[in-house]
Amino acid sequence: MATTKARVSSFSRNVSTVTSQNPGLKHGPNGTMLLSSGIPDLDKILGGGFPLGSLVMVMEDEEAPHHMLLLRNFMSQGLVQKQPLLYASASKDPKRFLGTLPSPASPKGDKSSDLSHEKDIRIAWQYKKYFGEPQLNLNTNGSQQDYCNDFDLRKPLDRHFYSGNNVDCVSIKDSPNLSVLQDRCAGFLAKLSRNEGNISSAGRIAIQSFCSPQCKYSNEEWHMLSFIRSLKGMVQSSNAVVVVTFPPSLLSPSCSLRLQHMADTLLSVRAIPDEDKELAKLLTGYQDMIGLINIHKAARLNTQVPVILEATTFSIKLHKRRFLVLECLNQAPVDGSSGSSYGTSGGCSGSSKVGTLDF
Repeated sequence: MATTKARVSSFSRNVSTVTSQNPGLKHGPNGTMLLSSGIPDLDKILGGGFPLGSLVMVMEDEEAPHHMLLLRNFMSQGLVQKQPLLYASASKDPKRFLGTLPSPASPKGDKSSDLSHEKDIRIAWQYKKYFGEPQLNLNTNGSQQDYCNDFDLRKPLDRHFYSGNNVDCVSIKDSPNLSVLQDRCAGFLAKLSRNEGNISSAGRIAIQSFCSPQCKYSNEEWHMLSFIRSLKGMVQSSNAVVVVTFPPSLLSPSCSLRLQHMADTLLSVRAIPDEDKELAKLLTGYQDMIGLINIHKAARLNTQVPVILEATTFSIKLHKRRFLVLECLNQAPVDGSSGSSYGTSGGCSGSSKVGTLDF
């Protein structure tokens, strides 16, 4: 019996030739393929992960290096799945940074069991019959763990993951311009070009502190914008994802806005002051937060439909001081003594006088 060929039109991408044996990839909407960010909660927020051929920009916080948490998990996820990696930073020896990458947690780790136990506690026993077993065991499924792992920030990654030939490190500290980095990125992405939808492997590029003052080209803003524009054009025709972190406070407002506009996915992280009493009254679990992450833009390729997220600001927490967790912000309950102050601060007009339109 002859095999039937999948029907392909000019409006849909042929995904039948995409290899499904690669655990580091999964199908996304509109014929896209998704790559995990290394953080399970961030993948859920973004709809599955980063699309292949997209540029991810992360705005750093000048007070705390929280962007390093996102970058480490992103790099570790690729190394665990044996994906090619290109890492560039302003340090003299970028290879030393690979020794700080976290290691994936074991399948029998405490995090999965604790999270499932907490979920069982939240659900009353008389309502358990309405929830099926596949939904409760979704996080313990083997394929789900292969796509995105939970990384233990206290345990370093084994050396054999980054000692092979699939890791390339570039130092941009002493480079007078970005031509060397551009050539290395072009050669790296040329090996991952798309061929009729056949994706045998996917790669990752991580550039840390792109506009760092240690770089000699930090004052040439137009040259940096040209590099990012060229890098975005190269990654669009490849099976790779590029993550670039940059400090917006060291750039002019116009240059920072242009970098944000060129990003397919735009994130920002910032630290939380330790003694912010007003914020501690507004948010529950404030003492467990180490920072905040904002989703300014989520990538959607092959479509013109905008993305509307349920929330754009999430808290960054460390579960058992080991696992990175993102949670929605919840307002703390208001007691009787402080009810008037919350009412005035939460008014529509923002003034201390109570009007007819305040609520």
